[in-house]
Amino acid sequence: MNVIELLADLQAQRDKTTAGAGELRDQIEHLTAALTETEARLTDLATAAKVVAELAPAGGEPEPPETNTAYQAIVNAFNQHPNQEFQAREVHELLGMPTDEAAVNVTRARLGHLLRQGFLAQPGRGRYQKRT
Repeated sequence: MNVIELLADLQAQRDKTTAGAGELRDQIEHLTAALTETEARLTDLATAAKVVAELAPAGGEPEPPETNTAYQAIVNAFNQHPNQEFQAREVHELLGMPTDEAAVNVTRARLGHLLRQGFLAQPGRGRYQKRT
């Protein structure tokens, strides 16, 4: 193989790798958009479940008013640390709540709700801060 053939082969490999990198970037963009939509859907479903639970007739013991208390505890935590950014798991640790994935997901939905209502800002993906 001479130098010209070697250079041509290297260029072909570079072109193929560049195209592959572009395809991967496209996939990342698509997956990021899909994740954002899915997280929004999860938040909507949590809100819908909350509304249905509040409207459903009491069939036994009434639900404790935990939700409002939890929202208030979250807002209080952000009020105590107004310039600090938190992830959902960090909010749990700060409040002394269990950090199992299911509980953190509920808090993640609550943080999304507080974000949409304007109480919180989102300075980065998965990070929340008191709106200033």
